[in-house]
Amino acid sequence: MNLLNHSTPGKSAEIRISPNRSEISIEFNSILFHPSESAVKKGLPVAAPDFFGDLNLDQIAGAFTAGKEEYNLKPFFYKPLHTPEGIRYRHQVMQDLENEALFNSLETFAKNTRSMRRQLEQIEKLYYKYQKERLFLDVVELYCTSVNNLISDLSNLPLKSEGLKSFLDYLKNRVQSEPFSSLLNEVQQIMANLSSVRYCIYMRGLRVQVREYQGETDYSAEVDETFAKFKEGKADDYKSKLKYSVAMNEVEAQILDGVAQLYPAFFLKLDHFYNEKHEFQDEIITVFDREIQFYLGYRSFMNKFRESGLAFCYPEVSAKTKEVFSKDGFDLALANNLTGENKPVVVNDFFLRAKERILVVSGPNQGGKTTFARTFGQLHFLAAMGFPVPGRQAQLFHFDWLFTHFEKEENMKNLRGKLQDELYRIHLILKDVTPGSILIINEVFTSTTLKDQISLSKKILDKIVDLDILGVWVTFIDELASYNEKTVSMVSSVVPENPAQRTFKITRSPADGLAYALSVAEKYKLTYNSLKNRLNHASTPVI
Repeated sequence: MNLLNHSTPGKSAEIRISPNRSEISIEFNSILFHPSESAVKKGLPVAAPDFFGDLNLDQIAGAFTAGKEEYNLKPFFYKPLHTPEGIRYRHQVMQDLENEALFNSLETFAKNTRSMRRQLEQIEKLYYKYQKERLFLDVVELYCTSVNNLISDLSNLPLKSEGLKSFLDYLKNRVQSEPFSSLLNEVQQIMANLSSVRYCIYMRGLRVQVREYQGETDYSAEVDETFAKFKEGKADDYKSKLKYSVAMNEVEAQILDGVAQLYPAFFLKLDHFYNEKHEFQDEIITVFDREIQFYLGYRSFMNKFRESGLAFCYPEVSAKTKEVFSKDGFDLALANNLTGENKPVVVNDFFLRAKERILVVSGPNQGGKTTFARTFGQLHFLAAMGFPVPGRQAQLFHFDWLFTHFEKEENMKNLRGKLQDELYRIHLILKDVTPGSILIINEVFTSTTLKDQISLSKKILDKIVDLDILGVWVTFIDELASYNEKTVSMVSSVVPENPAQRTFKITRSPADGLAYALSVAEKYKLTYNSLKNRLNHASTPVI
């Protein structure tokens, strides 16, 4: 019976009984993917989605997978989950990982498996046969010990997640199976045999002879006793510390060959074990070792912000309602940069109720509008990944796909002007969006006149409203903010006593009609501060 078969969809762990009912195998599916997510697991993309760059999700992926490149975790982050069961499955695992003892146990297991892989790589580079075979024993023993220790740790922890409990059941069954138990027993027996080997080396000139140990006297104790009387207090240590290396020279290798001839039965078993047990690692455990890093990396990343006083929560995620909200949400990519510089992070709230669908964000430049739009997208994407999201509380929409349209520099290669390129890109988006999509638009059509900008924006908004799409639109056009019952106006605020000073708070309030005028004034350096600086400069006498 094959103990490594994957479980069938519908259960996280499946029990199979062989025809003679003497062998039971519990098969584990995945710690990352609930069986309902089999399509996502099989179809992981190798490249990031188009919207990653606009929402700075590529920065988030790079930050929480840093130092774990060997696991190739980013493809897991490129495709959101499809089902509520899949999201709950990951939430449960993440909630279990809030337990520091569990987190440390899994980190220790990962450290041991990394050490095992490094040793296997080193063994492949060695030249001498018996040296490779003996070091291979250490690797297999480390593997078996690590698995047994993990079972012990998990068994003594209050696991609540379906995923980790099913994996523990699989591990327990696996170590009790004949292949695993015989593997460990065989390693221990061979190591015991080799530990019992005794031999003597006789050297005369360039001639070295290896003989069986026949009770020759060990003079080391007598030498120590003879020189002990010359000690006067604590002496300085002048011994040269040699750098340890597993490399062997030719003489050492020939001595080892000679020892193997003295104990042929022991070394024959060593040969056989090395040649027959190269596939000693359990495939399911190997997959778990990689997949659990996805949780561990995000958990460590998340704790960095918690230590700075920022909150994370497990959101309610549903495709049945478009009433969404977030309390104290923030841009995770920006926060990662700010906390690294010990700078404060501004949090914001939002909500959409009843027929409301589009948050229309206006206000002065550099006031946090684009950051707010990114926050909206990041929260929804992280929620669809089954992760805790920035904020104290959140209810978010489980979208079918996420689309973004951000202003881009003109591309001379496509032979389209900036306005034409924007229209072309928005056309492609509107061709693919569905009522289940999320759309984030950031300051479009700025290269044309205000009149044309308003006309084009209204046509696109009509299409979005008809499709009942959820999203954010960052704009200077105040008419969009009060377009109809599906649009909600939000404004980036400034310090009342000093309008040039931004608060980066985005509040739910009517557009004040000054955003576009302020942007024009800033563009042509006609703001109060700009004029004041120019006048001061002009009044400075020239010497």
